[in-house]
Amino acid sequence: MFFDPVPTEQEPVARPELPPWSAPSSLEIGAVLAVERVVARSANVVVLLPTIRVFSTGCMLNVEVVSRQGDLSGEDWWYVQLAGAPIAQAFGRGRRPDSLLRLGVRFADGTKATALEWARPPKSASGDPPVGPLLSWSPMGSGMRGGEFGFSGFGLWLWPLPPAEDFEFAVEWPLGGIELTTVELDGAAIVSASGRSAHYWPDSRQGGAGYAV
Repeated sequence: MFFDPVPTEQEPVARPELPPWSAPSSLEIGAVLAVERVVARSANVVVLLPTIRVFSTGCMLNVEVVSRQGDLSGEDWWYVQLAGAPIAQAFGRGRRPDSLLRLGVRFADGTKATALEWARPPKSASGDPPVGPLLSWSPMGSGMRGGEFGFSGFGLWLWPLPPAEDFEFAVEWPLGGIELTTVELDGAAIVSASGRSAHYWPDSRQGGAGYAV
């Protein structure tokens, strides 16, 4: 026999849970908070924040970018369509700082976090959690609408939960024609929603809310 028999049983491969500052728990459902805000608009792009999915440890800001080519050059249009893929923008055709979609939050005490640190994930030699707040990209999907229109959807993981007070969500995008623009988000509503976040199975509780039947 050339090949050994294929085993019929295998030991399950344990997949380590990502730390809470990197992503929500994979077993937690989260509570959806409707926002339905147009954050910024220019001649070629619209940045929207339809919903926030709130978990016990943080929240995912679900961002959508709708774009149209209009009078943009072919190269500019290529970069605009990569709004939700900063790694591809940075390494696909050389670095163009004006093409990066800048997103961030700022709390009432002046503390802020931006998504520009995506290339430098927090590290800790001791294994202790990094100092928050942190805002991390979470890719979702993109596509075309009728050839001339583009769509990008992605998440921004904000860890930990914000203070229970209003805070700023900021966007700036030179290539997209968007100057620094801020909208206020309701931190109290986000914190309240975290108490409604459930788990897919009741026996998978890890310190958060139980599954509501």
